[in-house]
Amino acid sequence: MKVNVLGAAGYAGGELLRLVHGHPELELVQAISRRYAGRPVAEVHPNLQHLRLVFRHPEELDQVDIAFLALPAEASVELEAEITKRAGTIVDLSPAFRAGASSASGEPYRTGLPELFAGELASATRISVPGCMATAAVLALAPVQRADLVGDDVVVDARTGSSGSGAEPALAAHHAERARAWRVYQPVGHRHAVEIAALAGVRARMTVTAVPAVRGVQVICHVTPPRPVTRQEVLQVLRRAYRDSPFVRIVAPVRGVHRMPDPQFLSGSNFTDIGCAVDADGQRIVLVAALDNLVKGAAGGAVQSLNVAAGLAEDAGLTFPGLHPA
Repeated sequence: MKVNVLGAAGYAGGELLRLVHGHPELELVQAISRRYAGRPVAEVHPNLQHLRLVFRHPEELDQVDIAFLALPAEASVELEAEITKRAGTIVDLSPAFRAGASSASGEPYRTGLPELFAGELASATRISVPGCMATAAVLALAPVQRADLVGDDVVVDARTGSSGSGAEPALAAHHAERARAWRVYQPVGHRHAVEIAALAGVRARMTVTAVPAVRGVQVICHVTPPRPVTRQEVLQVLRRAYRDSPFVRIVAPVRGVHRMPDPQFLSGSNFTDIGCAVDADGQRIVLVAALDNLVKGAAGGAVQSLNVAAGLAEDAGLTFPGLHPA
């Protein structure tokens, strides 16, 4: 299947190029960037020196089977009607078409989270991938909510690396401002809280902190259950929910240094690691989830969703396990 990537000069766009190039069933034919049109892809993505591709302008779109959109929301909306004429399937990574928005052709976008919505994704031709922090929190929270273990508002304390701000220069992402920062930049009102509530079925209150890392998302979700619970009960719920999910790993070691999910070991991978702890009195569940914001939280989640929609192996092109030490 022929593929183009729009917004290919960004960080998520670069990850899409990498993943599509290595996919056994996909053929990367165009990398689209208005800003870098006519320049080699490797000039922007030095890890892709082996790709003999030149960025093309959006006006040069070829007819393809699949278009991945790694664009700002307003650009996705602006270009979607034209892309609809040139691609049978559109997978959008921006917030533009989340929450069941419809395409220019009237077809609704399906939520690109196969662990929870695989049935809706089957044969879908319009897919919208959730945000990176929302993906981590929803995968942690949805199983306990479905098991009736959420009795009150959920508090989501999220940490994110600098690549989540995108490739465009900004003061908040400037090295001098960001290198050693632990900046609580959104103590209340983050837009991902709305996504978490909609997809996990919980009332979510969210705080987000920028941390001195490039990649990675870690969320710590504090849940008050309606009755006392044990850690083993929560682990059983999580394991049962994800026993057939190739990209969710339940982390529950009893020894060692790394007893809770840590995004540093997930760089480049499509995995989400989930762990849990429970207060001694059983009155509080703490869920910890980690992922690579550019892969599972963006490009990898998009490719995984496309795999499910197209009837391919869910893990096609996505088997890289991450690195240690990182």
